[in-house]
Amino acid sequence: MPRFSIIVPCFKVQGFLRECLDSVLEQSFRDIEVIAVDDRSPDACGAILDEYAARDPRVTALHLPENAGLGRARNAGMPHATGDYLFFLDSDDTLTPGALAALADRLDEAGDPDVLVFDYARTYWWGGTRRNALAELLSATDATFTAAERPEILDLLMVVWNKVYRRSFVEEHGFAFPPGYYEDTPWTFPVMLSAGRIATLDRICLNYRQRRQGNILSTTSRKHFDIHDQYERVFAFVGSRPELASWRPYLHRKMGEHCLDILSKPDRLPPADKGEFFRRTAELMRRHRPPGEPFPADLGVLRGPYAAYRVRRQAGRAGRELARRGAQARVAAGARVYRGLTAVQARRPLDPHLVLYSAFSHRGVLGDPAAIYHKAREIAPQLRGVWVVRDAETAARLPAGVEHVLLDSPAYRRLSARATYFVNNVNWPGSLAKRAGSVHVHTHQGTPLKYMGADLLDKPGARLGVDVPQMLRRADRWDYSLVANEHSELVWERAYPCHFTSVRSGSPRNDVLVDPPRDRARAVRARLGVPEGHTVVLYAPTRREYRRGGHVERLDLARLAAGLGEGHTLVVRLHPSLATGPARGLGLSELHRRGVVVDATDEPHVEDLLLAADVLVTDYSALMFDYAHLDRPIVVHADDWPAYTASRGAYFDITAEPPGHVTRDQDGLVRLFASGAWRDEESARLRAAFRSRFCAYDDGRAAERVVRTLLLGERMPEPGGAVRVPGPAVGGDLLAAR
Repeated sequence: MPRFSIIVPCFKVQGFLRECLDSVLEQSFRDIEVIAVDDRSPDACGAILDEYAARDPRVTALHLPENAGLGRARNAGMPHATGDYLFFLDSDDTLTPGALAALADRLDEAGDPDVLVFDYARTYWWGGTRRNALAELLSATDATFTAAERPEILDLLMVVWNKVYRRSFVEEHGFAFPPGYYEDTPWTFPVMLSAGRIATLDRICLNYRQRRQGNILSTTSRKHFDIHDQYERVFAFVGSRPELASWRPYLHRKMGEHCLDILSKPDRLPPADKGEFFRRTAELMRRHRPPGEPFPADLGVLRGPYAAYRVRRQAGRAGRELARRGAQARVAAGARVYRGLTAVQARRPLDPHLVLYSAFSHRGVLGDPAAIYHKAREIAPQLRGVWVVRDAETAARLPAGVEHVLLDSPAYRRLSARATYFVNNVNWPGSLAKRAGSVHVHTHQGTPLKYMGADLLDKPGARLGVDVPQMLRRADRWDYSLVANEHSELVWERAYPCHFTSVRSGSPRNDVLVDPPRDRARAVRARLGVPEGHTVVLYAPTRREYRRGGHVERLDLARLAAGLGEGHTLVVRLHPSLATGPARGLGLSELHRRGVVVDATDEPHVEDLLLAADVLVTDYSALMFDYAHLDRPIVVHADDWPAYTASRGAYFDITAEPPGHVTRDQDGLVRLFASGAWRDEESARLRAAFRSRFCAYDDGRAAERVVRTLLLGERMPEPGGAVRVPGPAVGGDLLAAR
């Protein structure tokens, strides 16, 4: 029998049905059957199902004699199921690549639980993607459990399609879908409360399509009254099973919250029917209130008349509007205060010992600014270094003893008006006015391969959401631009046509790579859990501008890890901009939990990962320029180079001038490692040429050079021995005046 029976009810979804079925049938895991149910759809759904059934023996097409509705269409498919597990897939949703294999692996690992709950992402008609906000609940434990042991699992979206169900468990309890439009409610609660063993999978297995039109739950209709009948069924089920009586208070509250949520939506109920819906909800709450239990205090509005509810809702809306206007007034007042404070402070002299630091949009003590800060504390303790951070949560993560201010706080405004030195790898906010005599040091974020600054004007996709003229106006404040090689110097002066002086300092953050501290790499490997003696393969892909959200699955990480063989550990670091989106939920989190790979995306100091790695596999990430300082093998995986350059642009062809071998597909990458060619003489030759071109100015003293030359005004030799004292910035930005 197959592992999964995937039941797909279909009604008026001809525009989405092929995509849905293809997402199932093209999965790498093949041990499935698809039972597609044509719910007497008036469009071409039936013909599409017959077409798929004719060409793939795993597909069975059922045609109902009359329209039965979603729940009963699912019921019609269940008697035909022979698989170990039932998967109810809505016909406008899709599975993510590798989803079924991940589900099968987790079921095996968990010993065939009754229910497996997995993650999903909402995908919007306009192209956006948003991960389930409660995804952390899926990673809380590897063990199986009951709802009583972990009731928070019921906080997840209570729908049928984010779970798979052991068929024998469903048949044993006789679970079936009732008629109606909220049919998931009387299925999900009984199933979850009855399950003896529940497991979770922290992986996005399904894309939940958010249709612009056509979703019955997002239309205005009296059909939403169906929720009352469905909760009656839930309470009837609990009433028939004395062992579930303790759940009545929870379900009572859940029912009230659910009904009030429907009532509060402006597009659900016809205005003339809202009073009736309120009264029916209140009656239901009275009838099912557990004996001896207090009425939920936050649902107390249901104990009064509908008129009182309306007054409360109107007061809430009025309060929110007042709060919005108040926030606008506070912003305006804050701007006036800021201008006034700046004007007052601007009459006071600059503090010659005050240095403001920021990195990666105020995310903490990181990158080149961090290296400069630490060196300044060591050799120039008279300088007061203060970090600008974006919020209190970021401030709480700062190392002990780091002085900081929150962005846009009164303290920030005072210090930014008096500081002599500003060190940043991202532009400072536009509200920061540069005073005469202040010195802005821009460190950048590495050697540029992809287009930056003004060069993005010819790449509309890459500059989506980026105001290039504003970026250049902020760059007008730079006095010094740090460069690590001649290539960077030429690019920055082209990409940022502003008046600054290029400083051939090297990259301060790379000092640790040029002169690595003893045993630091060993300590990092131990922290990551890398077994002693393993070869560490660091995979660090960059984001893609040709895909909304920036993430594209370039490699099957589980297959790559297996292909590397024994004695290897695959460490993965996603681009920081993808760390909080759906990218990690598409398999990385689950592979990390299972020990297949190490997810090091949250490691704050990327240089630690570089030190720990024996080889870097990347596509077009600037990390390759940093890693080259270690003189260790680099592999460039360039399977989409034409698409990448067309969308983002590149200053040179990394596939023609690579730091090591270039692969074009996953099979080639696996063969490269299997053969050992990744570290052969050709790899060393390519790396040597790359290092000669891009590591020229890094001598391990870049941070010291910046502190002594730019902050202390001392003389210090450039890399290579030549003395070059940077001059001050002069003039204005000619481009900005056009």
